Amino acid sequence: MPRVFLLKPGSILKDESGEILDARSSVTLIISGPRKIVVDTGQEGEADLILKALASLGLLPEEIDCIVNTHSHPDHCGNNNLFCRAEILAPKDKQLIGPGIWAMSTPGHTQDSLSIVIGAMPPDTKTADMPPTIVIAGDALPTFGNFQKNVPPALHTDHDLAVSSMGKIVALADIIVPGHDFPFSVRQVFWNQSLDYR
Repeated sequence: MPRVFLLKPGSILKDESGEILDARSSVTLIISGPRKIVVDTGQEGEADLILKALASLGLLPEEIDCIVNTHSHPDHCGNNNLFCRAEILAPKDKQLIGPGIWAMSTPGHTQDSLSIVIGAMPPDTKTADMPPTIVIAGDALPTFGNFQKNVPPALHTDHDLAVSSMGKIVALADIIVPGHDFPFSVRQVFWNQSLDYR
């Protein structure tokens, strides 16, 4: 089973009218055998936070094999250049990225938005003794509040697609890593501020 580590939680700051003042994506590391994958790399200027988180795991940025960006907004790919040896992947829907890791198309926020699934393979074959299925959702499900209120991201290109993508994520996941918040459990509804599933 791949191991998943939250290198940096996402955040979002809005004013009283709901306008976004600042948005910074979650940065997640997946280790599957010898393969080390970073999903989203955060906002430019956050390199020190990411490097410190990697160092706490005994890793250097040049040890990362590949990067997957859930979409191409700058708050999700601002530090791609930090991983100088990593291949930047653009996986298709249901494409395997590594053992137990696959991409799921989740359009709506943008037309090319995707989520990364760790665990249950498509079609879902989950059994009671399997480890939790983790979905790194990017902005297809940006915050715990979106989940609680069952509302799609405020910024979207297609409302119906955004709602459908949220439904796919929630139906599959046990744990969600949202684009702009701490990870949370779908089944038990709690935030997990550390995310270290081995």
